[in-house]
Amino acid sequence: MSELLLRSLTAARVGLVRTGVSLGTAAELDFRAAHAMARDAVHAALSVPSMLAGLSGLGLEAVAVKSAAPDRGTYLKRPDLGRRLASGTRLRDGGEDRPRLTVIVADGLSALAADRHALSLLEQLMPLLSRFRMTTAVVAEQARVALGDEIGALLGSDLTVMLIGERPGLSAPDSLGAYLTWGPRVGKTDEARNCVSNIRVGGLEYAAAAARIAFLCDGALRLGLTGTGLKDGPERLFEQR
Repeated sequence: MSELLLRSLTAARVGLVRTGVSLGTAAELDFRAAHAMARDAVHAALSVPSMLAGLSGLGLEAVAVKSAAPDRGTYLKRPDLGRRLASGTRLRDGGEDRPRLTVIVADGLSALAADRHALSLLEQLMPLLSRFRMTTAVVAEQARVALGDEIGALLGSDLTVMLIGERPGLSAPDSLGAYLTWGPRVGKTDEARNCVSNIRVGGLEYAAAAARIAFLCDGALRLGLTGTGLKDGPERLFEQR
C-alpha cells in the first residue's frame, strides 16, 4: 500500500516526509499544533450551563456537581480526588420505579469532547433506553470515571452511563468515552465496567455508539452485571443466556 493511500485512510501520522532522520517542516508544525490542541483540551472547562440546558431540552432533569478536586491542577495531580464528590454534595431521587438509569456527563480529561459530542450522542441514545426509568441526570466537573459510582449510589441507580472526555491524543483531542456500571457503589473497579470509546466525528459515529451502548444496557439489565462478564457482540450475549 502506498504511503499516500495509507495517509488518506487515517488521521494518524503515517507516511511522513523526512529529510534524513528529521521530519519535514510541515509535519513538524502539524505535530506541534496537534500537541497544543491536546494540551488545551486537557485544561478546557466544561460549559456547564449549556450542558444543563441541552439535557433539559432532551427531557432530562439535570443538576451539576463537582468532585473533591478543587481546581484543574489538583485534579491532574490527584486522580483520587476526582473519584469522590465534593464535601457536602447532596443528591436525591425519590422515585421507586425500576430499573433506574443515571446519565452522567463529565469533563474528564477533555471537556471539549463532552461539549462537542455528549448531547448529539444522547439524542440518538435516549429513544433506545425506554426500558429504563431515568433518574436525575448529572453534569460533573473535575471528574474521573469512578465518580459515577458515588453519584449512582446516592441516586439509587441500577445502572450508570457516564459520558466522559477521554485523554486527548495527537489525532483526536475530542474523543468521548461511555462507561457503563451496573450496581454503582464506591469502591467499584474498572473490570466491573464496560466502555465504548472513541465517540467523535471521524471515530465511532453517534448512531453506532448509541446502538452499542443500548445493547450493553439491555445486556446489563438481563444479566444483572457489567464488566468482563458482559460482551458487546450480540453473539456473545446469546452465549451467556
